[in-house]
Amino acid sequence: MNVTIGPADGASDERADVAAGLWNGDTGVLGMDSRRALLDLIKGPYLSGRANPGLWAALLADETAIRSRLHELFLDLVVDRVGEFAFVRNVDAGEVTTPRTVRTESLTFLDTAMLLVLRQMLLAREGEGRVIVGQDEVFEQLRPYRPADHDEKLFGSRLNSSWMNMKNKLRVIHQAGAADGGERAEISPVLRLIVDAEQVRQIEAEYRRIAGRDAAGGAAEADPDLEELSA
Repeated sequence: MNVTIGPADGASDERADVAAGLWNGDTGVLGMDSRRALLDLIKGPYLSGRANPGLWAALLADETAIRSRLHELFLDLVVDRVGEFAFVRNVDAGEVTTPRTVRTESLTFLDTAMLLVLRQMLLAREGEGRVIVGQDEVFEQLRPYRPADHDEKLFGSRLNSSWMNMKNKLRVIHQAGAADGGERAEISPVLRLIVDAEQVRQIEAEYRRIAGRDAAGGAAEADPDLEELSA
């Protein structure tokens, strides 16, 4: 059920104060928390209600105004109220040509494969609540794709590098403790939306192409572009 969330009690008074500006010469109309929410969305990769409840509340209260500001930057706002996260992506303007504000991130073959494994794990288990996986569990699913010219140590180093990219660059996993086989991590539900079914089909096609090339003795790295969650 979709619920429209209006401004909290006293919001009209707050906006009246804001109309005078937060500093001398300020012409903005958003309150401090709403501006910070807007800034976090633009900086990316996404705004989490769990991590920033105050900014999340401000986003919901001023969603229309924030969405309008983003449209002026050719960005669209995606809000998942159930998962409590929001992010921006390049606006789909149809036949109108618009600048692409959001960057793209080139992923290696192994990054791409790990992203798909994490997404599959998320979709298979998200009915259970928080989806927490072991690092060794993820790595094990990727071992069949170790290139013939990579020994176990080198391939392990590549796996660790991709894991860090998932955690620090794309932020689709968050550390959730440690286990004998390495870290445990929670898969962010944002992954379900930032990589949609069409992107998965494109990635899987590239994945199969590169895997086939590697089997024939070619290189084992791919550079599919993934739209980042930041401007």
